[in-house]
Formats: sequence, C-alpha cells, structure tokens
Amino acid sequence: MSANNHGRDLAALLEPLHQPFACKSLRASNRFCMAPMSRYFAPGGVLPPEGAEYYRRRAAAGIGTIITEGTGVAIDHTVAATTVPIFDGEEALAGWQRAIDAVHGEGGAFVPQLWHVGGCEDFNYPDDPHAPLVSPSGFAGPDVPGGRAMSDEDIADTAAAFAKSAAHAKRMGCDAIELHGAHGYIFDQFFWDATNRRTDRYGGPDIAARTAFAAEVIARCREAVGEDFAIIFRLSQWKTYDYEVKLARDPTELQSWLAPLIDAGVDIFHASQRRFWEPEFEGDARNLAGWVKAVSGKPVITVGSIGMDRDLMEDFVEGISSPLLNRLDELVAMYERGEFDLVALGRVLLADPDWLEKIEAGRIADLTPYDRSTALKQYEHG
Repeated sequence: MSANNHGRDLAALLEPLHQPFACKSLRASNRFCMAPMSRYFAPGGVLPPEGAEYYRRRAAAGIGTIITEGTGVAIDHTVAATTVPIFDGEEALAGWQRAIDAVHGEGGAFVPQLWHVGGCEDFNYPDDPHAPLVSPSGFAGPDVPGGRAMSDEDIADTAAAFAKSAAHAKRMGCDAIELHGAHGYIFDQFFWDATNRRTDRYGGPDIAARTAFAAEVIARCREAVGEDFAIIFRLSQWKTYDYEVKLARDPTELQSWLAPLIDAGVDIFHASQRRFWEPEFEGDARNLAGWVKAVSGKPVITVGSIGMDRDLMEDFVEGISSPLLNRLDELVAMYERGEFDLVALGRVLLADPDWLEKIEAGRIADLTPYDRSTALKQYEHG
C-alpha cells in the first residue's frame, strides 16, 4: 500500500470486518475486539472511574467488543500485584459496573477476562505483597519454582472462584466471559508438561489428559452462567518462560487439546500468537486461529501484532512500535477465507483509542506510535 491511499481505500478494505457477529449472549456490531491488556491502575483491586472511561473511549471509536484487562477471580491467590483489578467484592464490582454501563452506552459488547496467575510472580511488580501463590506442581516454568503445589481442595476452591466471578459477570449484564488460558498462567501451567508433573487425574503424559483442570473450571462456569451465556477461552502455544514451546506439535495434538475444552462448554476460542501472519504448522499457511477454527468448528478470535511493525516482546525491552498497515490486506483475506471470526487489536488501541476511525478516514499521519510510556498515559487520562 502506498503512503497516500494504501493500495485501496482502507474503509473499503475493512468493510467485511464490519459485519455483525453473534454467538449466544455475545452480539457485536462488528468483528473488531479490544484485546485484553494488563494496565496496573486498580489500587486495591478496584477499577477507578478513569478505567471505565478508558474502555468507553475504545467502544465509542468503533470497537464492537471490549475484552478487559485480566481481572482476578474470587480467591486470594488469584494475582500477584495489588494494582490488578479483581472481579469480586462490592467495591470492585461497582467499579466494573461503571465500565460495563459505559461500554454498553456506546453500543459495545463487554467481556471481562477472568484471570489466575498460578505460580507466576508479576515481572512488573516483583516486590508487591500478595497471598502465597499456587500452581499444579510448584513450577511456573521449566525448572522455575512458582507457587506451592495445589491440593485437591485448592483445585476445587479455585474452580469455585472462577464460577463465582462468572456468575457476577452474567448478573451484571456482561455479554460473555473470557477465561485466560494462555501465556503460562494457571490453565497453561496445567496444560504444559514442564509445569504439570502431577500423577493424579490432573496430570498425565499427553495434552488431552492435562486439560482436566481447565475442563473442570469451564464446566463450573457453564453451570454458573447457563447454556445461553457465551464462554471464550484464550489459549496460546507460547509461554512467558518459553516463546517457542509447542503444546500441540501438529493438528492431531491440537484437536486432542481442544476437544475436552469444547465438551466442557467453550463457545469461542481466542488464539493468541505473537505475529498473526505466521503459519502455525509446517506445510500450511494457516495461523493458530485458522487451525483452531479448522479442528474445533468453533468461532475464533485472531490476534498478534496487528497494525504494528514489530511484536509485543520487542516492546518489553525498549523503543517505539510504529503503525504498519500493509498487512491489513492479508488479515482481511484470512477472514474472507473463513480462518477467523473476530480480530483483537492490542497495542494500536493502547496507543490510540481512535485507531480504527483514523485509518478508515485516511488519517494515517494522525496515528500515534506505541511505546510503554504512551500506554501508561492513555489509561490515566482515558
């Protein structure tokens, strides 16, 4: 795409992604989602009014579905930093209700991402006080200690905590929930043989066996919200402690991984990868979302450096990511081939809440590059 017209009008290019989407309770005006991104601006676990405004602005600028930052569930060992929001407790839920109402007021769908870090300390706030963490086997990564090994009682209590927060979400008028099963946190710690060394029914030699904890939590959430409320499950191959790991080395293993989650009640998968254009398995151009959709038959969200010139991990180090729009043709072509149903936008929306409106109006020069300091200011000031 040229600097002047980017090959063809971006509004026309993206028009297919403005089709409405419906899956059970989740009914969105278009296929664009805000990706979940931790913000660390919730003192004592309570989302402030500025947080509600932050989400409202993205919905007002045309994003059909708002998926929130990770929010802890109703148990004390859910997160490892005091500024992560919690989806439980009167004051915290009042903060979320402001955000729900604000997004709905702009015509957006609202989806809280329910999160438990397992044995992962918070890299951003390593000295923050928190309850002792738990994990499947006392590991957060390969030979990396993290949390005490969970007892059967811990597992049951954690499943109940997810179900309680899920019930809050339905009662408060949310449009769906997303369970954070990616990036090396609690569900992933059960999926991964490097962190799940259990010999009981929650462990096992293959990925299908190691889905037992996730399937139990999903089933408890389904019981709490009923059959007509949409449950999204976010998954990834890469982990915080290993960007190259593959839980599923081929489509057969991927199917073994997904089938128990579907049986337990997942309606939509959110397939997280670092760069959306990269093939997941050798010999086929489909990305992770494309393969998840192919083997599961479920609606899928794709994500991964959309609209940016480098991936998230490079931004953790230093520098600035600039807008890069020449892969949007590729993204739309993937959608038109039926390889995904929804697309999640991350850093572009942190840097610029009006990203979608600007590119569709041809205001490319007005786009804001992403850097970490910009992201912090955006939350503080809406």
